[in-house]
Amino acid sequence: MPNNAQTRRTFLTTAIAGVAIAGAPLPVFAQSEASAKQLVNAVVGDINRVIDSGKSENAMLRDFEKIFAQYADVPIMARYALGPDARSASSAQLRQFTKAFQGYIARKYGRRFREFIGGEVTVRNARKIKAGFEVRTSVKLRGSSPFEVTFLVSDKSGRDKFYNMFIEGVNLLLTERTEIGAMLDARKGNLNQLITDLNKTG
Repeated sequence: MPNNAQTRRTFLTTAIAGVAIAGAPLPVFAQSEASAKQLVNAVVGDINRVIDSGKSENAMLRDFEKIFAQYADVPIMARYALGPDARSASSAQLRQFTKAFQGYIARKYGRRFREFIGGEVTVRNARKIKAGFEVRTSVKLRGSSPFEVTFLVSDKSGRDKFYNMFIEGVNLLLTERTEIGAMLDARKGNLNQLITDLNKTG
């Protein structure tokens, strides 16, 4: 069974990851290494301010969703998470799914942030990749050794946004795609039912 440090590490990485999975328009080339790193520093700072605010859980979740909307690209992320079914969905369904996906992710990951009080995220370096910039950070929780979380940033939407993350090498977006796919399969491919359930889940 995982020990406390391992469990908290998992929660922290998934919660930070939540920031990358909801927002507005996204990817292809971050303007510069400096701007990509600045984005990561900004989102980490905003998350820490909410964690330290002492607000109720519901108020914190509302704040986290605002952070998601500001720093991440929901349309691109949601479409990828939906997978092949996104191609057959109507424009209205895609809009509804994107909205439901954002709320679902905000609730799913946002509730874990309080467990990260006392943790530290340090932006280390950035490098150019084909679809923007890769920004590497070092994450340290109390009682555990540092581990790496990598943010992928692009400015295809006209401004820098997150479009994926890797947590110790694990592709977050691919993980979400697998989970959403399983949820859709359980509903026999009924996208409207999935949208309804996502609005009540997380």
